[in-house]
Amino acid sequence: MIKFFKAIVTAVILSFVLPLSSAQAKLFDIEEFRLDNGLQVIVIPNHKAPIVKQMVWYKVGSVDEPAGKGGLAHLLEHLMFRGTEDVEDGAFNQIVSDNGGVMNAFTSRDVTAYHEFVDITRLELMMFLEADRMQNLNITPEAFEKERKIVFQERMQMVENNPTAAFGEMMRRTLWQEHPYARPVSGFPNEIMSLTLEDAQNFYKIHYVPDNAVLVLSGDIDAVTAQTLAEKYFGKIEKSDYKNNTEFQNIKSETSSKVLSKAPQIETSRFVKSFVVPSLGQDKSLAYAFVLLSAYLGEGDTSQLYRRLVEDEKVAVAVSTAYDFSARSYGTFSISALPAQGVSVETFEEKLNEALEDSIRSLNWEELHKVKNKVLAGLIYLKDNPSDAAEIVGSLAAVGISVEDIENYDQNIEAVKLQDINNAVKLLRKAVNVQGFLLPQKGA
Repeated sequence: MIKFFKAIVTAVILSFVLPLSSAQAKLFDIEEFRLDNGLQVIVIPNHKAPIVKQMVWYKVGSVDEPAGKGGLAHLLEHLMFRGTEDVEDGAFNQIVSDNGGVMNAFTSRDVTAYHEFVDITRLELMMFLEADRMQNLNITPEAFEKERKIVFQERMQMVENNPTAAFGEMMRRTLWQEHPYARPVSGFPNEIMSLTLEDAQNFYKIHYVPDNAVLVLSGDIDAVTAQTLAEKYFGKIEKSDYKNNTEFQNIKSETSSKVLSKAPQIETSRFVKSFVVPSLGQDKSLAYAFVLLSAYLGEGDTSQLYRRLVEDEKVAVAVSTAYDFSARSYGTFSISALPAQGVSVETFEEKLNEALEDSIRSLNWEELHKVKNKVLAGLIYLKDNPSDAAEIVGSLAAVGISVEDIENYDQNIEAVKLQDINNAVKLLRKAVNVQGFLLPQKGA
């Protein structure tokens, strides 16, 4: 069913690898064109099976909600599965299922996406359905009330009654402060219940337009056929001359915050430290350096922090790092861990800092070359899975990354020098950050 967007795309792209000898080959062989109404269309051919994944990415998310209207983007995601003049209320899911397809949708801070995975013979029907609801959505008062209640219940179950999720939300608010990324995608309970039918209709009318969308077709299709079908189903939708007025504040202050939270439902301590760093769209050279730094420090059981903290010193049962670079504004570099039972907050913090400093000092050209091979060696598998390809390419294109940069991802990784990594480390040392522990509340 419909779910919140989970930031898995970055984890997926960083876990794939490609031999260095294949660096000159394009990752996806993307074909790109635009319709007269501004719709960007990306085609990723894969003729190994007669299947195709269609994704429509709207460049709108929770950051674009008016003040006090939290949860509106996610609510509209739900409402998009209601009716139009040609599709009965609630029939969308059944039509896709009856034609052997699977579908879903997700909302994030920056984007909202809808997707269907079907036999190639059903693609035209899927394109009709998406084009139809891009321009003809009919939100009835009854449908609005029903979906608003569902969204409210999701919020209560997934955040208000989930200490781990609530802790994560607290960390994000502390990290981002006045920046729009501080807002929860789900919205706060009081905001959700104050949303009106007019709010949803206006949000849809403003943002769900072809010149604010990316259509991705990945699978057994060529660019000529894709253009013919895109013109047939999406080409008649009127262009809106869309302008996004969302403002992202610059984050310059070198603040460092700490959060300590306890909950009776928690059995294992959790640690997270997040830094505000440039995204791929803001600084390409630093972004690729952060990709490699994350892989070196904490991606996999051969990474520096895992071997030091889990295997050698046994102060943690798990540790990992991640770099989220797919964003319209800043990116995020994070360190996460499950401290071992009996290890105090102070001890774990001390051991982590020591491991970080030692790992950074030991990074040399030879180690960097190994990390590059680790990151690049599996990118070859991207072409084998049209679903993964559609999600990765779409997520990057929807936040403004060019097709050229997407195709040359491996070459940009190869070009990273040791000095680039050092520059990333210097930035990390003074970056805005928040460190948090979620601990069991014994006896509660």
